[in-house]
Amino acid sequence: MSIKKRKNMMTSDARYNLIPLLAALLVLAGLPSASNAQNRDNLRISGYVQGNPVRIAAELPEPLGDETWMEYRFQNRLNVRWDAASDLTFYWQMRTRMFAGDLVRDIPGYADGIDHDDGLMSLSWLIFDQNDWLLHYIPDRLYAEWDTADWNIRVGRQRVNWGVNMITNPNDIFNIYSFYDFDYPERPGSDAVRLQRYLGFDSRLELAVSPARDFERSIAAALYSFHTRGYDIQLISGYYRERFAMGAGWAGDYRGAGIKGETMFYADADETNFIASASVDYMFDNRMFLVAELLYNAEGGREDFQLMAEELTPDNPSFSKYQITSQVTYPIHPLVDGTLAVIYYPDEEAFFVSPSVSWSVITDLDFHVLGQFFTGSDDSAFANAGNLITAQLKYNF
Repeated sequence: MSIKKRKNMMTSDARYNLIPLLAALLVLAGLPSASNAQNRDNLRISGYVQGNPVRIAAELPEPLGDETWMEYRFQNRLNVRWDAASDLTFYWQMRTRMFAGDLVRDIPGYADGIDHDDGLMSLSWLIFDQNDWLLHYIPDRLYAEWDTADWNIRVGRQRVNWGVNMITNPNDIFNIYSFYDFDYPERPGSDAVRLQRYLGFDSRLELAVSPARDFERSIAAALYSFHTRGYDIQLISGYYRERFAMGAGWAGDYRGAGIKGETMFYADADETNFIASASVDYMFDNRMFLVAELLYNAEGGREDFQLMAEELTPDNPSFSKYQITSQVTYPIHPLVDGTLAVIYYPDEEAFFVSPSVSWSVITDLDFHVLGQFFTGSDDSAFANAGNLITAQLKYNF
């Protein structure tokens, strides 16, 4: 397949077909206004509309090579909650996203990468797939919840959130997320059945099963959590995609600082892996918030890395064996927050630096600017990882 190079100016035949492009934008923008009219006491609808251009500089495999790319993203998120009864609630949360620009046009299989669903049922829908743009829909929450004083049962696509750290979560064996994913604050879900039994004020027993279309790729695990000597402790044991999994997590406070940690051990007939992370977080008197984390991943490490093209898995949640992360957030102004995140990969002799600024423009309207930059030695997997800059305007409703 031939690769078309970028041009500085739009040609006379219009690179972007503006009529369907505007129609897609109307779909994205019209959903919130239509949903607001349907609010009832037992039906709650919320969400947001956002748009962000993304500039990416990366060295990709041939024939693409070293290139600069522009992508334009528009997203509408809808969160629907229906309280069918006092103890029964239904949730439906979805993403409708439009991608336009160089990546859609120039990278073979880009649409297939977006139109992907690992769930038990594929709910992904590629609505439009044009030369320069595509429109995609997928629900990442679609479940029923039954909740009583002692029991909580969820069935369907949901987030099984077992992690306690703020950066990396080895305990999230059902639906791990990537720290590098800059426009997905909700984080992914999984098709699962989750049962929680509260044993008292500070303890619970939990069982979750996430079946897969390929049975061997299924996940099933139990969690027991309790409180002792000022710390919340959780113990995990189960089956993760043909591997035995066992781990623990903890969270507590020491002189005003949050102390957290997670460990996981995986084993099968051929190999084992041990993962551990520990973190501390602290809020200073000037409202500056600091998080520092150390991660060890025995089987971690990659021969190469490509920005926006790598996926993390619970049994291999990092791109290097060691990872040291720090993130500081400071309120520059009552309406403006600045954040700087730095990751050091000692075994790769590489750094990741991500500065960002968030501005609350008016009520329900936010503006966000973020950069992601990799640097490393010539022998590092991150030497040609690439960099990106994005600006985001987001309206919440």
